[in-house]
Amino acid sequence: MTMTAGARGARERLVVIGGDAAGMSAVSQARRLRGPDELEIVAFERGHFTSYSACGIPYWVGGDVAERDELIARTPEEHRERGIELRLRTEVVEIDVAGQRVRARDVDSGAESWTSYDKLVITTGARPIRPEMPGVDAPGVHGVQTLDDGQSLLDTLARTRGRRAVVVGAGYIGVEMAEALINRGYEVTVVNRGSEPMSTLDPDMGRLVHEAMVGLGITMVDDAEVTKILTGDDGRVRAVVTEDAEFPADVVVLGIGVRPETSLARAAGLPLGRHGGLLTDLSMRVRGHENIWAGGDCVEVLDLVSGQERHIALGTHANKHGQVIGTNVGGGYATFPGVVGTAVSKVCDLEIARTGLREKDARRVGLQFEAVTIESTSRAGYYPGASPMTVKMLAERRTGRLLGVQIVGREGAAKRVDIAAVALTAGMTVEQMTALDLGYAPPFSPVWDPVLVAARKAARAVGRPS
Repeated sequence: MTMTAGARGARERLVVIGGDAAGMSAVSQARRLRGPDELEIVAFERGHFTSYSACGIPYWVGGDVAERDELIARTPEEHRERGIELRLRTEVVEIDVAGQRVRARDVDSGAESWTSYDKLVITTGARPIRPEMPGVDAPGVHGVQTLDDGQSLLDTLARTRGRRAVVVGAGYIGVEMAEALINRGYEVTVVNRGSEPMSTLDPDMGRLVHEAMVGLGITMVDDAEVTKILTGDDGRVRAVVTEDAEFPADVVVLGIGVRPETSLARAAGLPLGRHGGLLTDLSMRVRGHENIWAGGDCVEVLDLVSGQERHIALGTHANKHGQVIGTNVGGGYATFPGVVGTAVSKVCDLEIARTGLREKDARRVGLQFEAVTIESTSRAGYYPGASPMTVKMLAERRTGRLLGVQIVGREGAAKRVDIAAVALTAGMTVEQMTALDLGYAPPFSPVWDPVLVAARKAARAVGRPS
């Protein structure tokens, strides 16, 4: 039965599809602003868990995080105590925009029912890319996107006698899962379709990651496409096959990337961008729909450097989207202006960071630029523990506007990218960056911080006649 707000009295009903970072941040913020007497909240989540750190799953699998529950920020019981009707193991299968209602299915029983809404929040996240190939659904082949996925992988590792693992893909998830499996004592092979790992970096910086991974004992196979996964007589995975080779495997982890999970939105006729993500305005309201919001990994966001829409699946953005949505749904006003594309990762003791545009990104949007690379150290060279660091910087030719920074190094390298992220957000030039008053002491930095050394070199490059 569908019930309107008028039939329920003055109280509005907010329905949220998706119970992780963006969705539950939104309902928590909305609840802070509007109590149960004003706003009824119903949240649907098809999994067993809510409000957890998906970014922490590789570190749980690798043993750095001891217990699964350490990744859970707020339990379902805690949400319910705040007057949020949370329906776990319940998947929304249809959005009726005209009728302002959603159809949900109980994952275990298959029972279906309709629920009406006055306001709808879509936070359906992203789905791992799972290529269609023989053997991809065999036991022992795992994607890693949810806590349920992580638990399934750990269960497989506990049952498997062999110690050979193949990771398919060498992006963030791929390199982090390679580290996790190395920590578990596995022989790890990474099969990567690109020329270098970490396609979010330029190839010359990706080469540094490749060399470090090989140094850790990881077998790197670049420029290779997996064509099928072989199984043994027991039906379980036994090898990964490319056009040129076969790699024995007792467990396979897919780290090929993700796409926005917008099948519901597409079927409902909601606007999608060129990357397949929902399109919203600055308030995270779905374009053209007054009472529907969306956030997290299922949306596209404005890249403040290129001026174009991008899809970036990161928990930092999802939580910010949720705060903005919850504020607006709760009667306040907030906006999400966009991103500069900052991300950090690591594989064992190698730190990897990037923000802004790569060379191919800058070319794609028609920018003329200079790219410079410098070698420096994390501390004063004479101070114990100083480690090497490579910084690459892109700046717009003639104007000197900073366009992007990539950093690869050891301890103390990755978070230096935050300097560049702030500079990008502020629209600074590399010349302006050279005057930044950064903290200095020998245990923390050389007199000239590596980012500022790169900025000085970039400033000289952009000032040269073309």
